[in-house]
Amino acid sequence: MPDPYLAIQVVMMPRDTNPLGSIFGGVILSYIDQAGAIGARREVQRGGGVPFLVTVAVNRVEFKLPVLVGDVVRFLTRPVRVGRTSITMQISVEAERGTEVHRVTEAEVVYVGIDPATRRPLPLFPGGA
Repeated sequence: MPDPYLAIQVVMMPRDTNPLGSIFGGVILSYIDQAGAIGARREVQRGGGVPFLVTVAVNRVEFKLPVLVGDVVRFLTRPVRVGRTSITMQISVEAERGTEVHRVTEAEVVYVGIDPATRRPLPLFPGGA
């Protein structure tokens, strides 16, 4: 299995809190989708492909611990499956609090390569038609 790729790292800010004082799950989901897309694009480009990628499915998301204001949150990606037109990415979310690092969320997201003109699926790699 490939080493994880640090796609995004961000400090959580007060504007993103819910009434309980932790970060909204939707904020984390948005970063998960962005990180997964960045990681997927990197994997596809490394293989010689450069399609436009769009999110088609969020297979699983598990919120394990709350994310707090001031946490430095890392979104680490790795490919789980590469098909002809799709790539499935695992996204691990870690929150650094002082000297501690907590695994706070896990997700699996599927991206598909598309032709931007027709919006139809395309093979991820050259010669994969």
